[in-house]
Amino acid sequence: MKSAENQQQTVAGGRASDKQSLRNWLKLLKSTKHVEAVIREKLRQEFDTTLPRFDVMAALYRFEGGLKMTELSAALRVSNGNVTGIVERLDSDGSVLRVPVAGDKRAMLVRLTQKGREEFEAMAAAHEHWISEIFSVLSPAQSAELVTVIDTIEHALALQDEHDHLA
Repeated sequence: MKSAENQQQTVAGGRASDKQSLRNWLKLLKSTKHVEAVIREKLRQEFDTTLPRFDVMAALYRFEGGLKMTELSAALRVSNGNVTGIVERLDSDGSVLRVPVAGDKRAMLVRLTQKGREEFEAMAAAHEHWISEIFSVLSPAQSAELVTVIDTIEHALALQDEHDHLA
């Protein structure tokens, strides 16, 4: 009879729990990419827009007073260069307004125009509906369990980040 430790060993030499963790990660990544692909396509088809443009508008919608370009980049966790082109196109479409920041010649404050707010509200309502449709395969209990699992992972990562910063 094999010991519990031997039963945990796999042919490749890793523990079965390590292999399961890897399978979990790959399934999570695959599912996320699939959901993202569906949302990208729906945004393209129904609003002739892109997910990055939607994300920029979402960030600006949350901050009515606007954001500096550096704040917008930080909120989206992307480089200034990634945001600049999107903001320029939104500006030329009349969806955002760029205003120089007093006392800082290099900084620009970006905010949605009324047109931009209305466009985003329409997209956000559709987006919420699409997400609801995608996740409707989960029962309320499964949905709550998924949130709990993801929260557990996020909490563990936050603790690890905190530990890494203290070390």
